[in-house]
Amino acid sequence: MRSRSILYFLAPAALAMAAPPLPGFVRAVLAQQVTPGDTPEMASRGQRKAREIKYGDWKKVCFRTPGSNMVCRTNISGIWSDTGQSAVRADLIEREGEGKARLQLFLPVGLYLQTPVKLTVDQGKSFSVPYVWCMTNTCIAGSVADPQLIGDMEKGENLMLEVVDSSVQSVSTTLPLGRFASVRKDAPAQIFQQDIDE
Repeated sequence: MRSRSILYFLAPAALAMAAPPLPGFVRAVLAQQVTPGDTPEMASRGQRKAREIKYGDWKKVCFRTPGSNMVCRTNISGIWSDTGQSAVRADLIEREGEGKARLQLFLPVGLYLQTPVKLTVDQGKSFSVPYVWCMTNTCIAGSVADPQLIGDMEKGENLMLEVVDSSVQSVSTTLPLGRFASVRKDAPAQIFQQDIDE
């Protein structure tokens, strides 16, 4: 009887040690325990040099649909200098009549998604933007934009964007902010009108 009770006690522990970890299950459990803005961050194991990115100019485009307020995107895009492929895009999305804006970042795949994107204007305060989803060719981080971050971007010179890659090394790039404030406040370069047929 005694040997049976010891076996009963040890069996769950032995099974737990013998069973391989279930990463999908672990991620699901972690996701349930983490609240927005409380994402666990892993310290990077160092830094590596980013590939060279060439940035275009800030531009503002707006979209108007009948029966709703116009939505405008003030954005900048960067391409890999060696291939010309899309590397980074940052959008500040604002809807007329709303007092808040949304920040959306389009980034390459192959990043460590548990650690949010870190944004820093010049030498100021850092802001975290969590990843929200990935597609086959890009990952998107996004959240409501902190008003202080927007103010810093309007007054600042450079926006440093830092990510952690899949080998847990931090990689950063710097986006120019010289024309951000004026482009955001000016009339849009283009307005797309969408008509809905009923």
